[in-house]
Amino acid sequence: MSVRRTLTALAVTGAAATAVAATAGTASAMPTDFNCTSSQIDTTLVAGSPGAGQRYASVEFTAKPGESCTLQGALPLVLSGAPGVTVTADPAAADAPPVTVADGAPASMMLHWTGIEAPENQVRPASVTVTAPQTTTPRGDTSDPAITLPWNQGPLDASAEAHGLTVGAVTAGPAES
Repeated sequence: MSVRRTLTALAVTGAAATAVAATAGTASAMPTDFNCTSSQIDTTLVAGSPGAGQRYASVEFTAKPGESCTLQGALPLVLSGAPGVTVTADPAAADAPPVTVADGAPASMMLHWTGIEAPENQVRPASVTVTAPQTTTPRGDTSDPAITLPWNQGPLDASAEAHGLTVGAVTAGPAES
């Protein structure tokens, strides 16, 4: 799993983010590109395999029947109810190739964080939101610009020493579980 090793190495070294914003209980990573809309894809949060304090999940995007769109890089992601957690884009995501999903095909974006701190140094987000641009389809439908999913992946470390949550690039295929 080279993506998982890369994300772990970034977490261990505390690599700088390509774009970061954190405010009162909300943390986010900025996008490189997001051409799909919520009307074109179904989105789920899929648990990954934890190990040695490292936690993983993926946001999985599946094209709806008859739809096709392109995803690229680390998409904009916001955790609600997670004060103290910094969300960063994996720097390698800026060079990721575009991934086209069409007619039921999936793509996924890995999330990585740590979960080893004492409970008083952890937070459990309420939700995760991926934001898409609001657009009007050729049929005249206006898409919802935000895809919000309940966070069901457990707590994240939120201490000053924690590495926050790292958002990987979108890759073709289903999420690893």
